[in-house]
Amino acid sequence: MMFLEGNQIQFSVVYTFMYLVFAVFLGCLVVGLHEKLKRRSRAITAVGSLFGAVWVGLVVASGMIANIGLSYVIDIMEVSLEKAFDAWGIIYLMVESLGGGNELAGGLWVLLISIVGLQAKVFPRPLNFLGLLVGMAGIATIYPDDIFTEIFGITQIGWFIWIGVSFLRGESSSQSWEATNSIYRATE
Repeated sequence: MMFLEGNQIQFSVVYTFMYLVFAVFLGCLVVGLHEKLKRRSRAITAVGSLFGAVWVGLVVASGMIANIGLSYVIDIMEVSLEKAFDAWGIIYLMVESLGGGNELAGGLWVLLISIVGLQAKVFPRPLNFLGLLVGMAGIATIYPDDIFTEIFGITQIGWFIWIGVSFLRGESSSQSWEATNSIYRATE
């Protein structure tokens, strides 16, 4: 607990970036993908975007609970170290439950968006397959084992980078296959 008190500012900065700043960028991506895909498959895109918006809300809530909870715990340390320790355990449980240890909402969003991407041939096909893997790993985090959370987190980073680059370039599945075929023909 003394470590938290001595590093409160650093923890607050980390929580702000890890949760709140991430949520802002995630919200922009959810809306951008919704706009790009809504004409392709309205129902699946709408449900996927709903889960994306829920995920943004959960991430924001987690960040706010982490920052406010940290301040609260440090304040009650002066009264009772034991109460502060118990409170931090509850706060940590809430933060992890909403936005750290269970990635169901994010997994459903990525899975549904990737299904629409495959059906509509939007974004490179391998990216959409990666999205299916990311989504399934996120859904699997409902089982309480860290391996699924770790798989989701690592593959999610790759998916975010790739979807961002593809989104900005305006790449589609057909362009990706044309490029692959031209490389293949050049090697023959």
